[in-house]
Amino acid sequence: MTRPYAKSAEAIARLTPEQYRVTQQNGTERPFTGEYDHHFEPGIYVDIVSGEPLFSSADKYNSGCGWPAFARPITDDHIVELHDSTHGMIRTEVRSAHGDSHLGHVFNDGPRDLGGMRYCINSASLRFIPRDRMEAEGYGDWLDRL
Repeated sequence: MTRPYAKSAEAIARLTPEQYRVTQQNGTERPFTGEYDHHFEPGIYVDIVSGEPLFSSADKYNSGCGWPAFARPITDDHIVELHDSTHGMIRTEVRSAHGDSHLGHVFNDGPRDLGGMRYCINSASLRFIPRDRMEAEGYGDWLDRL
């Protein structure tokens, strides 16, 4: 069963000031300050705005960059990658497909044995669903991704 994922005024109103700054104003949290940087519990990470599944704990690794790092998205259907030339750099921005939330950036300097990608994602753009809560919260279809 696929749930409908969308941005809503209610979801935006529930964001903390930091979550709003990151997801709606293309902000970046300070390195090593996000709650999921060193978080490795089994489960999935969803868009704080739309609830769409973005990343699995099975693909998370410690890159040492100061933000949660993932080798790949849980599905390409929920990720949009855009050219970003802000701040004097050429990067690839990562946004959620349905929530249009700014998530972070992707780089090709990740571990080769995991595919070589590093999705460097702001904790403020994510909500973690632990494995034992996935079914109850409507994410049971994603259990095979852990």
